[in-house]
Amino acid sequence: MKRSLITLAVSLMFTAGSIAQDTYINASAYLDVKTGALIKNPVVHIQGNTIKAIAKQGTLTPNKGDEVINLQGKTLLPGLMDMHVHLSGDAEDNFLASQNYSIPRQTVKAVKNAAATLMAGFTSVRDLGASGYSVIATRDGINAGEIAGPRIWAVGNAISITGGHCDDNFSAPEKNSTAKGVADGPWAIRAKVRENIKYGANAIKVCATGGVFSKGTKVGIQQLTFEEIKSAVDEAHMRGLVIAAHAHGTNGIKASIKAGIDSIEHCSFMDQEAIDLALKHGTYLSCDIYNTEYTLAFGEENGVPEENINKEKQVSKAQRDSFRKATKAGVKMVFGSDAAIYPHGDNGHQFSRMVKFGMTPLQAIQASTLNSADLMKQENLGQIKEGYLADIIAIDGDPLENISLMENVTFVMKDGKVYKN
Repeated sequence: MKRSLITLAVSLMFTAGSIAQDTYINASAYLDVKTGALIKNPVVHIQGNTIKAIAKQGTLTPNKGDEVINLQGKTLLPGLMDMHVHLSGDAEDNFLASQNYSIPRQTVKAVKNAAATLMAGFTSVRDLGASGYSVIATRDGINAGEIAGPRIWAVGNAISITGGHCDDNFSAPEKNSTAKGVADGPWAIRAKVRENIKYGANAIKVCATGGVFSKGTKVGIQQLTFEEIKSAVDEAHMRGLVIAAHAHGTNGIKASIKAGIDSIEHCSFMDQEAIDLALKHGTYLSCDIYNTEYTLAFGEENGVPEENINKEKQVSKAQRDSFRKATKAGVKMVFGSDAAIYPHGDNGHQFSRMVKFGMTPLQAIQASTLNSADLMKQENLGQIKEGYLADIIAIDGDPLENISLMENVTFVMKDGKVYKN
C-alpha cells in the first residue's frame, strides 16, 4: 500500500506540475562533492533543466513569475546515481514464481520501481539486465514525459553462455528454454551486442562468471572466455557504449579487466593481482555490499531456493573483504546496489555499509555522484555546478557527519523539475 501511494503521488505531481521559466532554491547548505566543502546559505539559480548560477542567498534577485523554493534546514546534494539496478524485478515477490512473469508484467513492475527509485533521490540509474527490453520501454516512456522515473542506461538482455548465469536456468530441460542474451563464441557474442543496441540498449553487460541467483552455476567459476569478453568489449566501445561485467570469481574478474571492461559488478573474490589490475587499467568496481542482509533475512520467506541462499552466504563476507581491500588500495568505485535483490527505494541504505566497510562518508557520496558520472562519460552530471543538469536532492543535516541521512531524501529535482518536496 505504501509503495502504491508513493507511486500515485509521483504520478500526480508529474502530470500536474510545470517548470517555471527560472527556479531559485534557497537552502541551509550544499555539499561540494568534489572538495567535500559544505557551503552555507546558498541559492541555486536554475534555468530550464540547467544550473545557471550558485551564489550566496540575497545576491540573486528572481524576476516576477519565477519560482522560489525555500529549503531552510536542508543540505543540497547532486542527484544520486545507482550503477546496478534491475527495475523489472521485486525482491518481495516469490522468487520462482517471478521467473515466469510476462514481459508486460515486468514492464509494469519497472514503471512502479522507477518511480520509487526517483523518490529515494536516485535521479540516474543503470539497469543491468531485464527480459524483453521491458526497462528500455520504461526508459523511453520516462524520456517522452509519459511516466516519472530516473534517467536510465539500460542493457536490455545480459549476455551469457549457454547454461551460465543470466541464462534461463530454472526451466525444465524439455522446455528447451534459453534466455535471449545467450551466445557462445566471440562472433556470436558480438551479434548479441549488436542485437541489444538494435533494440535500444544504451549500455552493455556480460556475465563473466557464475552467480548467486542462478541455478547450477558456481559463483567463483569463470564462464565467458577472455576472447568472448574481449569481443563484447570491442563491439560496445566501437559503438560508444560503456560495458559492465558480472564477475564474482577471481579469474573472471582478471579476464574482464584485461579485456577492457569498464566496470566489474559484485567483485566478490579479489586477490592482490586483481586489485593491482583494476588500478592499472582504471577499471571501476561496483560492489553491492548491502543486499546480502535482505537476502539472508528474507530470502527463505520470499521463496529463494536453498542453493541460492547458500551461495549468498559464500560470497557475502568475501565481497565485503574485497571491497575493503580495494577501497584501501585506491581502486575507483561506483555506487551499485543490485536493487531488486532488496526492495527498490531502499538504495540509500547502502551508503552506511560502504562507510562501515572502509570508505569515508565523502568517498561513498562521490561513488554515487562524481565517479558514476565519470564511468558513464557524463560531463554534466554528478555535481551541483554551473552548466550542469539540475539534478538536485536535499536531506536534513550534514551527511559527512551522519551518512545514514542519505536514507531519507526529502526533496528531489531531476532535469529542473521537482518530483518531491
